Amino acid sequence: MNTLARFALIIGLFIIKNSTHAQTVYAGETTIDKAKVSGLYLTLQGDGKQIEKDWEAQLQKFGRVTSSRGTYRVPSADISAISSEPINLASTVKTTRTSATIFAAFDLGSGNFVTPGGTGYSAAEALLKGFADNSLFGQEVKTAEGGFDEAQKNHQKMVKKGEQLQRAIEQNAKEKERLLKRIDDNAKELEQLNKDIETNKTDQATALTELESRKKNVEAVKAKKSN
Repeated sequence: MNTLARFALIIGLFIIKNSTHAQTVYAGETTIDKAKVSGLYLTLQGDGKQIEKDWEAQLQKFGRVTSSRGTYRVPSADISAISSEPINLASTVKTTRTSATIFAAFDLGSGNFVTPGGTGYSAAEALLKGFADNSLFGQEVKTAEGGFDEAQKNHQKMVKKGEQLQRAIEQNAKEKERLLKRIDDNAKELEQLNKDIETNKTDQATALTELESRKKNVEAVKAKKSN
C-alpha cells in the first residue's frame, strides 16, 4: 500500500474510532499466584492473541516486564498518572479466538490496591480505556489494510491478466497474418499446379504422338525384312 493511501485509510478509521462508544472498565478481584488481589477488568472483542501482544507492549512502557502463562508483572511500574511512586503492577490475560479479558492490579504499596473511589482509580480506568481504544483501532487499521492489500493484489492480478490478453490478441493477429499469407501462397501454388497440369496434358499428348510415330517406325522397319 502506498503512503498516501495508508494515510487516507488511517484518517478515515480515526474518525470512525472517535465516533464509537468508550470501552467499559469495571472493578473486581482475582487470584494471582494464590493471592487474592483487587483491580480492574477489561474485556475486548477481537483477535485475543493480538490484544494480549498489544497489552504486553503497553506494560513494557511502564518498566521491565516478566511473564508466565498469561500472567504479567511490572514490579516497579512508572505510571505517573496513577502515582508518583513506583507501582507493583500485576496483570492476567485470558484470550479466545475472538476476545480477550484483561485484569490489572495496581499495588500502590503494602497491598494498597487501586479500587473504586480510591487514589488513582480514575487514572487506572482511563489507562485501560485508552488502551482499549488504541488496541481496537490498531485491529481496525490492520483489518482495513488487509482488505486494501487484498483488493490491490486482485487489481494487479487483473492488470496482469489484461496485459496477457493484450499479448494474446497481438499474437493472434500475427498468427492470422501468417495464416492469410499461407492461404495466399497456397492459392498461388494451386494456380501454378493447375497450369502445370495443363502443360503436362500437352506434354502427354506430344509424348503419345511421338510414341505412336516411333511404333509405326518400328513396324515399318520390321516390314522391310519380311519382304
